[in-house]
Amino acid sequence: MQGERDTSIVDLYERHASHFDRDRARSLQEKAWLDRFLRCVRPSGQLLDIGCGMGEPIARYCIEAGFRVVGVDASPSLIAMCRARFPEAEWIVADMRDLALGRAFDGLLAWDSFFHLAASDQRAMFPRFARHAQPGAPLLFTSGTTEGEAIGSYRGEPLYHGSLDTAEYRRLLATNGFSVERYVPNDPECGGHNVWLAVHQ
Repeated sequence: MQGERDTSIVDLYERHASHFDRDRARSLQEKAWLDRFLRCVRPSGQLLDIGCGMGEPIARYCIEAGFRVVGVDASPSLIAMCRARFPEAEWIVADMRDLALGRAFDGLLAWDSFFHLAASDQRAMFPRFARHAQPGAPLLFTSGTTEGEAIGSYRGEPLYHGSLDTAEYRRLLATNGFSVERYVPNDPECGGHNVWLAVHQ
């Protein structure tokens, strides 16, 4: 059942790629967090954007700040938009649950993407984050605050969200070699997002 639900998320974004491109705000309410994240990355470093969507506004902001971006998303249509808009970057069609690029990056992002995974898949992502992170690389991601599932909607279709609890996120980060630099639940300056910034040791 969960596997079917996860597949439906990919299918939903693929079917509605053009709508999502139009609907996604470009106002960059994430800017303060992105700036904190980028300050932890070496100049001109290479970033891995996990669940990059169509590359706007987050990948664009990072590219324009002088960083090299590798973006991963399971939607071929969204990746096609990335390739058309930012041909100088590298864009990969892949499910984040299968992420195995064989290289480590200077920073990792999973903004509003990781939380579409079921709890078991979220737990399995932390070793993948660690394998793709250079020593000193920051990891920026959004999550829920308590373990459970929630079904939202997009374009009239159900959209799955999952979460672990805050204590388990802290344990998973520590176990996989990340130290939490900053965590803000329900950040009022970022649309109520629950945001984590951690650094790989």
